[in-house]
Amino acid sequence: MRTKNLLAGLGIMAAIFVGAAAELLMGQEEPMVKIEKKTYPASDGVKIVYSAAGAGEPALVFIHGGLANRGFWDGQLKAFASSHRAIALDLPGHGDSGANRKKWGLPEFGADVAAVCEAEKLKKVILIGNSLGGPVAVEAALVLPGKAIGVVGVDTFQGLDEVFLPEAMRQRAEAFRKDYAGSLKQMVGALFHKDADPALVADAERRMSRTSPEAAYQMFLSMANYNPADATRKLTVPLRAVNGDLYPTDSAGVRKVKRDFDAVIMSHTGHYPMLERPEEFNRNLAEVVARLTK
Repeated sequence: MRTKNLLAGLGIMAAIFVGAAAELLMGQEEPMVKIEKKTYPASDGVKIVYSAAGAGEPALVFIHGGLANRGFWDGQLKAFASSHRAIALDLPGHGDSGANRKKWGLPEFGADVAAVCEAEKLKKVILIGNSLGGPVAVEAALVLPGKAIGVVGVDTFQGLDEVFLPEAMRQRAEAFRKDYAGSLKQMVGALFHKDADPALVADAERRMSRTSPEAAYQMFLSMANYNPADATRKLTVPLRAVNGDLYPTDSAGVRKVKRDFDAVIMSHTGHYPMLERPEEFNRNLAEVVARLTK
């Protein structure tokens, strides 16, 4: 009997030990990631603030969408820093970056991204952009020949055979200039999937409220005179996308402009897949990155 009790006791202790070890190993799956906050001046002197973590090629450079900021990519910096140099920047007028700029536009934003890549001495880069960050990534790739090996859009490039409607962009610019908070609330609510966590939507709106209203105005005005297909036709590296299904992706339409294009579509997902379904998004992005680096 004593032997049975002893064995039972040892069995319980072993189970506790194994359980503790499993918890320890699970904790090791997401190691602490040291994220550095860095600054670099753009060509016109505007301060660009960015976060950087990890090491390894290719480097992954994350570009937020209009009115957002680098914090939208926190989950991706932590997930990919174990095997890549991962960088997320605040475009001028957004987040912590400066807004004292005279000329606004997507080519200028692309040059800002390229400046950060040069400052980091990156040799091989995949540019990843959400929403407006997609065309910005294309602009950056055009001035990083030999370094950019691919562009990945995140809920963008739904159809390059269409262009921004100039009058609609001008009206949006004026609306944001007159009532930034009200226009932002109306816009953000429509960008998430209907089943998205309300707290997540509120947090996104809070983060975007930090954007300079003047930067928002100038950004929308610049979009009124911008055709994303023009720059994309010049792109010599592969173009990929990880999109939600809130807006349909016309892959055939994109291929009329850029033949080397493919997209992964995430169901029940809105404009910010990296926020709404981060684990699924990270898996999809990891697969895209792996294929681009073969």
